[in-house]
Amino acid sequence: MPNDDSAGNKPVNGNEGASEAQPRPSNFIRDIILKDIASGKHDGRVQTRFPPEPNGYLHIGHAKSICLNFGLAAEFNGKCNLRFDDTNPCKEEVEYVDSIIEDVRWMGFQPDGVYYASDYFGQLHAWAIDLIKAGKAYVCDLTAEEVRKYRGTLSEPGTESPYRNRTIEENLDLFERMGKGEFPDGTRTLRSKIDMTSPNLNMRDPVMYRILHADHHRTGGTWCIYPMYDFTHGQSDSIEKISHSICTLEFEDHRPLYDWYIESLGIFPPQQIEFDRLNLTYTLLSKRKLLALVQNKVVSGWDDPRMPTLSGIRRRGYTPEAMRTFCSRIGVSKTNGTIELGLLEHAVREDLNKRAARVMAVLKPIKVIIDNYPEGQVEEMEAVNNPEDESMGTRQVPFSREIYIEQDDFREVPPKGYYRLSPGKEVRLRYAYLITCTSVLKNQAGEVVEVHCSYDPATRGGNTPDGRKVKSTIHWVSAPHAISAEVRMYENLFSKEDPNDVAEGRDWMDNLNPHSLEVVTGGKLEPSLSDAAPGNRYQFERLGYFCADTDSKPGSLVFNRTVGLRDSWAKIEKAQNQKEKGS
Repeated sequence: MPNDDSAGNKPVNGNEGASEAQPRPSNFIRDIILKDIASGKHDGRVQTRFPPEPNGYLHIGHAKSICLNFGLAAEFNGKCNLRFDDTNPCKEEVEYVDSIIEDVRWMGFQPDGVYYASDYFGQLHAWAIDLIKAGKAYVCDLTAEEVRKYRGTLSEPGTESPYRNRTIEENLDLFERMGKGEFPDGTRTLRSKIDMTSPNLNMRDPVMYRILHADHHRTGGTWCIYPMYDFTHGQSDSIEKISHSICTLEFEDHRPLYDWYIESLGIFPPQQIEFDRLNLTYTLLSKRKLLALVQNKVVSGWDDPRMPTLSGIRRRGYTPEAMRTFCSRIGVSKTNGTIELGLLEHAVREDLNKRAARVMAVLKPIKVIIDNYPEGQVEEMEAVNNPEDESMGTRQVPFSREIYIEQDDFREVPPKGYYRLSPGKEVRLRYAYLITCTSVLKNQAGEVVEVHCSYDPATRGGNTPDGRKVKSTIHWVSAPHAISAEVRMYENLFSKEDPNDVAEGRDWMDNLNPHSLEVVTGGKLEPSLSDAAPGNRYQFERLGYFCADTDSKPGSLVFNRTVGLRDSWAKIEKAQNQKEKGS
């Protein structure tokens, strides 16, 4: 039967699929680029970059930046680099580098080049020496704690380091010895000489280099001094001739420092533009806190389907198309806000509704025996694979005397308004027949373990030739043909809209949802799913969208619930459209 195991996983170059990632409706960054092109700035060239630090896995927030940077470059026939700002050997790993490359390609983009800040360590070191010679940098012996103390506050100016006025010759000598490994970690730094009274704390003689006797994932033990991120980022943009350096708003206060370095060195000036970062309800996007979840084994790893990492949502069954659509819809602005998680889930449902094959699965089964159906008989019922896409065709689903239905689809004593199966009540079996409950079988505890029914042979395919009305249609699986599976039912990892909202004396982990994962081990699935490969996505009719997990293999199937069927955002959009038509 059709499936979508390859859907959305083919890498494309920066110029393909961009209209899907970056909408034509304008935003302030796009307007800046249009103005620059019109004025001939950079000869009309557009060069962007996506610059992650390889100290963790990418998350949903990075998806917005990926779509923005690659999308803008694609729209304006430009280029977009993937650059790793790898300046901290103590936190960076090859595992993170590999995962980031995979995530970018999964999102649907092929970088025009893959670069590393560590490629520029030699040039950065030379530029540091240039700043020392120009009297704009000095070696400081203050400890990290003393540097913080001397820095001052937002309301009080800083205090100059007692080492600020060392001679150029002494600074050159000490910096050279720092690079040769003569001093222990933390004993000396190289600092910019700017302004300790500046209202911008980033300009108060920031550290440029620190001593770290640690091997780097790419340069090994070549260096024992490493540049700080703020000394590296802008110059790396300059080296790569980035025309539009797009950053999130927390870097806005750092821009004067980046500009100071660029102007002091007299090198190519990238134009930094800040936009709002993505924040989602019920979600944390702090790398530090995500790492804590992994290290404390709250989740099974970075790719746990409850994690907001791109590897986690990929494993859960989200599609790159849905992610690009979501990023297009939320747009970019200059004001940080929080997006409702429901909007992301709506984009996922909308996409899966078009591509996911429909199948029948019973997660909490109860057996139904159709007493007047011939024993040993098996019929093949024609089922539609996807009503949204006729090209996906149909499949044959076996039907027999004994079937499974969901426990919730039967009530011995039905409440008011309950239209599903109950004694004396007739329901339609999807694609099969109309059945009526005639009796039940209970165990010693008085629990119903079997439901006995009769069927109407004239209603094959769920038709009612006599025109009688049946209010409920339920799904089912033939018991002799059913295959077993483990199904992991995922909910939000956090129980509060703002996971950081905690009472005094409590911790953000206190907001973890204890019901974020329910493992259902008794699920019964139609036999067409026996060859489901990891990554295949389906709609389990009436239950939601599911994806075969990476743990899944023939004979031991595992499925993750991607998202449920309920969609409040779809109802909101429908109501808005109706209102607009009415007006």
